[in-house]
Amino acid sequence: MCRWRGCPQPAHPLSANVLSRGIWKSMQERDLIEQIRQLVGTESADVLQGIGDDCAVVEKNATTVWLISMDTLVETVHFDLAWHPASQLGRKAVSVNVSDIAAMGGKPCFVLLSLGLPTDFAESWTTGLMEGIRGACSDYGCLLIGGDTVCSPGKAVLTLTVIGEMAREKVIYRHGAKVGDVVWVSGSLGNAAAGLDLFKSGSQDDLLRFQPLLDAHLDPTARVELGGLLAQSQKVHAMMDLSDGLATDLSHLCRQSNVGARIMADQLPGQHLLREAAELLAANPVDWMIAGGEDYELLFTAAVDASAEVNRLARQSGCSLSAVGRIVDGCGVVLKNSSTRAEAVEQIISYQGYDHFKRKKS
Repeated sequence: MCRWRGCPQPAHPLSANVLSRGIWKSMQERDLIEQIRQLVGTESADVLQGIGDDCAVVEKNATTVWLISMDTLVETVHFDLAWHPASQLGRKAVSVNVSDIAAMGGKPCFVLLSLGLPTDFAESWTTGLMEGIRGACSDYGCLLIGGDTVCSPGKAVLTLTVIGEMAREKVIYRHGAKVGDVVWVSGSLGNAAAGLDLFKSGSQDDLLRFQPLLDAHLDPTARVELGGLLAQSQKVHAMMDLSDGLATDLSHLCRQSNVGARIMADQLPGQHLLREAAELLAANPVDWMIAGGEDYELLFTAAVDASAEVNRLARQSGCSLSAVGRIVDGCGVVLKNSSTRAEAVEQIISYQGYDHFKRKKS
């Protein structure tokens, strides 16, 4: 039976039937990933974790595992050359991939690059891009060891594969959250989304005023040190990085852990500058914080009695932490507003973050 249309004929997951216009429009990103996992997912004794986490986890030896992840950046989807300098784009391409390694608690080792460029790209641009990649690799202690280059018919496309390693028994997966756990996030939320909206809407004066928000979009930092310390502590039950927004990413974590979550709006970590940008653009800062995406902070859960230790580790890594809610029995993610009014104080926010295949409102 074809899972895609309910028809009796078998269908290849990437056939024309599967990718027909009507079905593609109705799909969400998580649905596509789940279909791929069901139809072509790999099972092997050496693969400890396949599709469904920040990284694939593959046995290296009896005590150590490889962590492998891949991310793609596409022009006009993830970056705009009108405001994204080549060197910072190179750095970002590395950081967003290394963030997946950090989310498991590992150390990045190697990077592979696939680069698709139109024929009219200037040599100076590619030089800047590679300087950014080289600089970020140096910062994270990993090496670019190979890849591929192709001619793109239109837009620039960068795909990086990152390979890391760590102790087998200390890998932190998404699926371990427990009822009663505290939900933690590192750093501040919403900055990158606000920066992107400022690039799209702000005047030159506004851009200069909000430089930290712009930098969050242009050149994020992966929390490798914090992730490693949390893994070594073995105090964390589940962890992932925030790439699609708190609402969606926490929904993934809860779904894989068979739990729900309640988030407190007044505990979300948003900078004062974020609220100033929201006022300027007539935006809701909470929307940026829960659904903006591209935060590349760590989202994790731990028992209440681990709070002092995880805060100590955050201070050791030079990173702030915020307790934003609790894991609860049930399913889905609920945002509780700080309003004292009796009506409408809770809102279901499951999967309300970024989705590549979500239909735009006309």
